[in-house]
Amino acid sequence: MNALIYSIVQLLHTVINLYIWIVIIAALLSFVRPDPHNPIVQIIYRLTEPIYNFIRSKMPFVVLSGIDLSPLVIILGLQFIDTLMMRALMSM
Repeated sequence: MNALIYSIVQLLHTVINLYIWIVIIAALLSFVRPDPHNPIVQIIYRLTEPIYNFIRSKMPFVVLSGIDLSPLVIILGLQFIDTLMMRALMSM
């Protein structure tokens, strides 16, 4: 049973880290304004915009003077969840 839990937590850890990188790439792309018809850009936006919109609607203060801090909130939240999972796994 412990091996199954360990495998699930490791898989979630990998997915969280992958999504953090996707958020970082999307944030960097927002500075250069790439071609919106590029399929890679569309995939990245489809993966990030729903959670960005959720954060913006629940926390309207994350947009300060036109600067959107929702990627930072998402990254911090995901790292917090990841740390909690890994610590819980270590305490087993």
